[in-house]
Amino acid sequence: QVQLVESGGGLVQAGGSLRLSCVASGDTLGINTFAWYRQGSGKQRELVADITPSGTHYGDSVKGRFTISRDNAPVTAFLQMNGLKPEDTAVYYCKAEGLGRQLTPFFSWGRGTQVTVSS
Repeated sequence: QVQLVESGGGLVQAGGSLRLSCVASGDTLGINTFAWYRQGSGKQRELVADITPSGTHYGDSVKGRFTISRDNAPVTAFLQMNGLKPEDTAVYYCKAEGLGRQLTPFFSWGRGTQVTVSS
């Protein structure tokens, strides 16, 4: 089992920056992918960015503004968000994927952190 806790959300003015963190605990050795998703009010959850052993991938709306990274001590994923826009307002969720014991695939979600960008 892997547990994820996000932090770093808040209220920021347009053009500002925030850095989200997602700390993983539990059986973290098998994590090979971290992803950040977001869900605005009345909208579907969408992929913001992910990081795998092969590299990083970003949604079109955040390319050039957001950067995903990870650290391994402790196992943490980060999302650096620059040039924030009001349309970035959403709850941001962290997701981890990997292979558990006996190579069983798993995924886990955090509870989310609210990001609000004022115009």
